Amino acid sequence: MLDDILGRVHWLGHDGFRLELAGRQVYIDPYRIGGGLQPADIILVTHEHYDHCSLEDIGKIATASTVVVTEAKSAKKIDGDVRVMAPGDELDLGGITVKAVPSYNLDKKFHPKKNNWLGFVVTADGTAIYHAGDTDRIPEMKEIKADIALLPVSGTYVMTAAEAADAARDIGPRVAIPMHYGSLVGSEADAVEFAEALAGEMRVEILS
Repeated sequence: MLDDILGRVHWLGHDGFRLELAGRQVYIDPYRIGGGLQPADIILVTHEHYDHCSLEDIGKIATASTVVVTEAKSAKKIDGDVRVMAPGDELDLGGITVKAVPSYNLDKKFHPKKNNWLGFVVTADGTAIYHAGDTDRIPEMKEIKADIALLPVSGTYVMTAAEAADAARDIGPRVAIPMHYGSLVGSEADAVEFAEALAGEMRVEILS
């Protein structure tokens, strides 16, 4: 079952993912995506920074029936069926449950806690997938229950690979997947460092 779900988790680069869940296409933070992707049923946007709330990329996959789920600042920029969430909120989208969770920096100014920007736990097909958004290793991660965790590893704006490994230990997913590298900041070396830090403790999949 888990390997089947993993086969439906597609990394689009940076923090972007396409998830095939409950027969629908769920995108998270599409940025610099190519053409020819399947239309989105649901788009999740973690926060308003241009590399997460990219109107150009949303426009490539959105249709008149697409539901966009995001926080208040991003919602003001996006047209269509937009649902606003804050940390702690939960939304049922017909077989797909979206829970908004905190995502913020502890020792950096880029993603303040007061902004109420988001990570998401998406549950469908009996599996919970956590997308951390742009975040440090925050205390709330110990409360998150997920089978698959998508975690930033590049440092600078988010956790370093070593910090992300500790975050993975806090969460305890069955599989951890590194993200937030290879585009604006970070490289595959960060993903490899993350995987090596968790070797023998946890399954890590580096997607391409």
